[in-house]
Amino acid sequence: MIRVITVNVNGIRAAAKKGFFTWLATQNADIVCLQETKAQQHQLTDAIFSPEGYFCYYHDAQKKGYSGVAIYSRHEPLEVIRGIGWQDIDCEGRYLEIRFPHLCVVSLYLHSGTSGEVRQALKFDFMRRFMPHLRALSTKSQAYIICGDWNIAHKPIDLKNWKANQTSSGFLPEERAWMDQLFGESGFVDAFRVINQQAEQYTWWSHRGQAWANNTGWRIDYQVVTSDLKDKIVDASIYKTQRFSDHAPLIIDYNENLL
Repeated sequence: MIRVITVNVNGIRAAAKKGFFTWLATQNADIVCLQETKAQQHQLTDAIFSPEGYFCYYHDAQKKGYSGVAIYSRHEPLEVIRGIGWQDIDCEGRYLEIRFPHLCVVSLYLHSGTSGEVRQALKFDFMRRFMPHLRALSTKSQAYIICGDWNIAHKPIDLKNWKANQTSSGFLPEERAWMDQLFGESGFVDAFRVINQQAEQYTWWSHRGQAWANNTGWRIDYQVVTSDLKDKIVDASIYKTQRFSDHAPLIIDYNENLL
């Protein structure tokens, strides 16, 4: 059995101050994927950022205080892949992969297009290039768990006010169609929905208004898995007792071994 946690920390130093690492120490996680670390590794000199018992890997953005992903693993992987091999993506620290003999895990931070048309165009461009990469992963002998902030709510059930957000980045028809393709012909599985089909299961809430208090949220954080893991998903939950960022940790247990 392995436990995998993914969370967008929206600044790893800010999350630490809110008790994230104290909580993490109680979770018995085998692999932890972080997004939006918003720090460069040389800035993370405090031992708290290298949790005891974990091999810790970071892939930072070149720009300070921006983006960045990380993975903590109980077991040392055979290989660590920092970046996807595309300079424009890798300079923003959006993709980190660790490989074991039978399983690979990715921490992914897909673009947000909420700041305007330029960023939305970059998001669409990445999505266009990323789908063939995903399909290539699905043909490999290892199983894959792609954790992260995908910045897309797939279906109306995945956000509170879906009717009003059909022209909003994160729920555009083109984005939803891309997710249809991901979970359709590309053969990947939305691990959380294998376990939980209920409404109002969100992982992100705007800081505006009373979004958190009213549970006016979006489910944009996923563990996307290859089909060979579908029957090995044992439990899935979203942790909301404490708040470490504007996202909540997504926790999934698999009847699988790393080694």
